[in-house]
Amino acid sequence: MVDQVWARGPIITWSQRLLDSFHHWTGKELLAREGSASDQSRRLFYAPSVVVSHGLEADPILNYGNQAALDLWEMTWEQLTRTPSRQTAEPVNQEERSRLLRMVEEQGYFDRYRGVRISASGRRFLLEGALVWNVMDEQGRLIGQAATFSRWTPML
Repeated sequence: MVDQVWARGPIITWSQRLLDSFHHWTGKELLAREGSASDQSRRLFYAPSVVVSHGLEADPILNYGNQAALDLWEMTWEQLTRTPSRQTAEPVNQEERSRLLRMVEEQGYFDRYRGVRISASGRRFLLEGALVWNVMDEQGRLIGQAATFSRWTPML
């Protein structure tokens, strides 16, 4: 269990950017925007749907994963936030993932994504109905990409 990572100042700020950007691109709310920014950060962290994001490094590093993401990928917060985003997909699926991220960068978001991912222990799973979106800062500059999904199936 992560020790209140959601209460850290930078995570509260990133959570607001995730929520604001999701609303910007989709016109919908990822979760109810009631209460303080800290309350929203806590609710996002414990939401039943997976929420994960990465920055814009040359080889983007994951910079956020809620508890559902940590559980699914079988990682601690510290492990997840040191992991290159591409490593969440097997090498055979990385080109498909790269095409999706380029399309999202150009269009702002894409919903109904489906793809195979792999956990830290090597467990494969098929995610379905994922929505991937660009994350922007308060000035509207692109600063990352995020995804959310609530349906996945373990693969043998």
